[in-house]
Amino acid sequence: MHLQMKSRLLRQTLPFILALAFAVVPAARADAQTSGTAYNFLDVSQSSKIYGLGGLNISLVDDDLMSASQNPALLGPEMSGQVGIDYMRYMGGSNFAGVRYAHSSGERGAWSAHVRYFGYGAMDERNEFGEIIGSFSPKDVAFGGSYSHDFNERLRGGIDLSLIYSGYADYTAFAISTNLGINYYDPDKDLSLSAVVANAGGQIKRFTDVYSRLPFDIRLGWSQSFGSFPVRFSITAWNLTKWNLPYYATGDGTAEDEGEMKEGFGSNLFRHLIFGADLISSDNFYIGIGYNYKTRTDMSTYKRSFLSGFSLGAGLRVKNFGVGLALSQPHSGATTLMVNLTCNLQELIR
Repeated sequence: MHLQMKSRLLRQTLPFILALAFAVVPAARADAQTSGTAYNFLDVSQSSKIYGLGGLNISLVDDDLMSASQNPALLGPEMSGQVGIDYMRYMGGSNFAGVRYAHSSGERGAWSAHVRYFGYGAMDERNEFGEIIGSFSPKDVAFGGSYSHDFNERLRGGIDLSLIYSGYADYTAFAISTNLGINYYDPDKDLSLSAVVANAGGQIKRFTDVYSRLPFDIRLGWSQSFGSFPVRFSITAWNLTKWNLPYYATGDGTAEDEGEMKEGFGSNLFRHLIFGADLISSDNFYIGIGYNYKTRTDMSTYKRSFLSGFSLGAGLRVKNFGVGLALSQPHSGATTLMVNLTCNLQELIR
């Protein structure tokens, strides 16, 4: 009996172990080369609800397929038949869009497929003399799938594998990215704890001879409500592979202001944390607010707005259909808007 249990556990966990090894080795090799971090669009949420909670949340247990985009362990058979579409008007005239579908795999498993497009608008193409010779539209496309499995009533693991195509003028590149996640959820306490190994992988075809690294990260998340109080609180810790995250505080951003380096303990601590709170008094309506201190401090060299670092989201569900909106303003010249549309196809055709 014990041997059978061990064998079954090995079969369940072996795919996650192999995927982790497959993904992390190229990333580790990249560190030994001259490289630069790229593919930061992978950290842009596909969920308007998550975007309204600060842009990153890996522990929000909800019957919402789009919320599982940052942690495959949040995917589950309860989401079977769900399809979601996302669109974001991002900074600098960029437009992001995607679609995701989920289906159950037995009583304890689920899979999903997704495609995302990141377009950055038209740009002038110049030769070595600075002369305009045309225009081009840089873009990234990510497509892949996720799988999750319930190990028991409270513990669930998941894996996501994405293939990434990038096209910038005459240059193209391909990369592989893997997310591995685990979630513990206690429904009696409405307590959710998660851990994610994010963006593990690397390029399999480079733009040039320079290797561009994926934004590899380790993340921890906590979400919980307390008693009958209808608000759920979340804290997400990210960028845990690097403690020191200094930034320049430049005041009004003028040339006369040389700026001041901020790298104290408190500054570093809060640049690793994202805070969120969402109203959970109804299954058909939500409103959430988030605060991302790193976003606010990253914008310190710009004319940031009072709302920089804050984000707001709201959503409504009517029968099988749902709509979600999220808004943020990192600085006064950039307002970002995200929209989600979801429905359950299985319930729709019954």
